[in-house]
Formats: sequence, C-alpha cells, structure tokens
Amino acid sequence: YRTIRYERQADPADEFFEGPVIFVFWHEYIPFPIYTRPHCRLSMLLSQHQDAEVLSHIAHFAGLDAVRGSSSRGGTQALREMIQRGKGTSLAITPDGPRGPRRKLAQGCVYLSSRLQIPIVPLGVGYDRPWRNQSAWDKFAIPRPFSRCRAVLGPRIQIPADLDRTAIEHHRLRIERQLNQLTELAEGWAESRYNLSGSEILYRSPPRGNGAADRATAHSADCLETPIGFRKLAMRIAS
Repeated sequence: YRTIRYERQADPADEFFEGPVIFVFWHEYIPFPIYTRPHCRLSMLLSQHQDAEVLSHIAHFAGLDAVRGSSSRGGTQALREMIQRGKGTSLAITPDGPRGPRRKLAQGCVYLSSRLQIPIVPLGVGYDRPWRNQSAWDKFAIPRPFSRCRAVLGPRIQIPADLDRTAIEHHRLRIERQLNQLTELAEGWAESRYNLSGSEILYRSPPRGNGAADRATAHSADCLETPIGFRKLAMRIAS
C-alpha cells in the first residue's frame, strides 16, 4: 500500500458546508482511508467482529480513530461517541460489510445519517488491475506494487430526519446506485492510466444561494445524472 500512487477527482465548488460527513465506500477497499488520510480527523466505523481487530490496531497506528460497531449493530451509539469527541470529525463506513452481500448497501448508514443529521458522501475507489481474493465474499482487492489508485468523490447527500421504512429504502437504493456508478468510474479510470477528460460529469455543483434550503436542495441532488456546469480538481494524494 505504501508503494502505490493515490489520486482523486472531485468538484470543489461546495464552499458552504461545514461539519462532519459520513464517507461510504465498498468493503473490498476498506484499507483505503488508512493509507490516504493518516493522522487526520477521521474515524473508521469497524465491526465488532474479531476479524476487524487487526484493522482497528492498524488504524490507531496510522493516527485514525477506529469506532467499533457496525452500521446494523451498535452503530448509532458508536457514531454519537465519535461526534462527542470533537467537532469536524468525519466517519468512514463500508455499508456492505461486514458480511455482505457484495456491493449491496445496507440501510444502516442511511438510518445513521437521518438520525444524526450528518450528510453522506459516496466515495468510489479503484485500483489498477488489483489482485482479488476470490474466496472472500467481497472479492477483497489487493493493489499491485507501484500501481495506481483512484478515488472519485460524490456529492454530500443530506438525508431528511424521521424517515419511515419506505423512505429509508428509497434513499438506500439511490445511494447504492450512485456508489456503484462512482466505483465503476474510479476502477475504469485507474485501469486507463489517463486523467479524466473535462467532459466527464462527476456530480452537480451546489447553487450559490444564501439560504439553508438552497444548500439542502443541492446536497440532495442525484449523482451522475444531469450534466450541469461544474469545476473539477485532480490532485495527487501523498501516500
């Protein structure tokens, strides 16, 4: 992981938002934040299963906070504890873990976002032709030495409060679709070894309104569906 090159592509136009977010990305790329965001204000939500113990120690060694509790078991209390530790701390969740099915988003992250009013940010990750553990439920991705890793950030998605089961399922399906689109884009980008062209639509830029309603509308916009003017930033993340 120390030898690969990390790059991301994102639209930096959202200058209004302040506060923590919930990053969601697929379980097969779970080491990604440890090597790209060490010693920053980021907490990883890891399951309470024994197999997450090693990853928890690695995260602490990298200067990250590992909060124990999956999105379906103990997640609400774990997230509340993380928020109480300091403002501006974001959370990283793998919403298809810890047992799958692969790339199927569980409702837990939507419920947590709705309950605590913290927006979700989908994060697509891809390695250049990685090795895969075919016996693992998630086909865990292992990057080749000196290969390229790419990440594509989606928009902040503000989930309304007090949702019923039908509304939670609606948002779950929407975020799952967006996260799969972003992941496929990141994987194709990593394998292509080229920069994304200016014609690629990543996500909507938020309007420059002054009201909270305008910002909430922008945060809830669908991803990768409507070509609206935007600015993009490609930058290398030091490993």
